Amino acid sequence: MAHFAKLNIDNTIEQVLVVNNSDIIDSNGIENEEIGIGFLKKLFGANTIWKQTSYNGNFRKNYAGIGYTYEEQRDAFIPPKPYPSWVLNEDTCLWNSPIPYPNDGKMYMWNEDILNWIEINF
Repeated sequence: MAHFAKLNIDNTIEQVLVVNNSDIIDSNGIENEEIGIGFLKKLFGANTIWKQTSYNGNFRKNYAGIGYTYEEQRDAFIPPKPYPSWVLNEDTCLWNSPIPYPNDGKMYMWNEDILNWIEINF
């Protein structure tokens, strides 16, 4: 099965669909993104915008999710920025906190006011 993300005009993901492999292969039996896009445009309209996404993250860095953005220059799906202080990791196209998550086995949540992790006590 192949997965495709529907983008709006701002390149934000609106929907992710699964497409049967038989609907995206060429005459040689090779998976082809353009064939899959053509199939989806027939179903949802010629003006719709689609990009294939990899459930395993094999291409376009991350599996597309609703609210993610597709950046053409990076050819990557990027999740929404969780906090203003976080920085995009250019290799993974994921957001990193300015201070690494503590590695002491405890649970923490990010506090944007103090720009640090605070321990969660249950």
